Amino acid sequence: MTDAYSFRRLVRADLRRYHEVFGTGVPTGVRFWLALFGPRFVPVLLYRIAFKLTTLRLTPLARIVSIINFMMFGIEIAIRCPIGPGFIIPHSQGTVIGAAAIGANATIFQGVTLGARELDAQFEFDRRPTLGDDVSIGSGAKVLGGIMIGDGAKVGANTVVLESLPPGAVAVGASARVILPGEGR
Repeated sequence: MTDAYSFRRLVRADLRRYHEVFGTGVPTGVRFWLALFGPRFVPVLLYRIAFKLTTLRLTPLARIVSIINFMMFGIEIAIRCPIGPGFIIPHSQGTVIGAAAIGANATIFQGVTLGARELDAQFEFDRRPTLGDDVSIGSGAKVLGGIMIGDGAKVGANTVVLESLPPGAVAVGASARVILPGEGR
C-alpha cells in the first residue's frame, strides 16, 4: 500500500492533511519543520520512521522507535502495518493499531483497538482488519478479526465491529451477549 510512496511523500501528505483538517493551512519553510513536532503529528511521524526502518530490515531499531512512541504518546502501532498517506491521529492515548493495512486519509481517534480477535504473536495479516481509504474510526471503537472496512466507512465511538463493512457504511453500537460455559459460540 505504501510501496508507491516514498517516506518523504508520506510525511508531507500526512502533514498536509493534518493542517487541512485542523484548519491551519499548509505550512511552508520553517513553519513546515516546526509543525513536524506538534503533539498530534509526532506519533504519526514516529510510526513512519519505524515502518521505514522495518522495510530496510532494521527491525531492532524500528522496535525502539515504536517503544518510544508508546512511552511518549500511549500509542502502539504495529511496525509491519502499512498505512497510506494522509494519516491522522487527533489524540493517541490508549490506541492500539495492529491492522493488516490502512488506506489513505484514515482518521483514528483515541482508545481505538484494531487487531486480531485472539492472541496473534506471529502477526498474521489474514487475522487482522484491513481499512480502506477515507475511513474514520471513533473513540474507543474495537475493530477485530480478518475483516475489511470499506472505503469511506465510519465506525462510531465505542462500537465493536466483528464483520466487514461495505464502502460508505456507518457502524454504531456495541451489544454483548452472555455465553455460558459449554454453550460454545
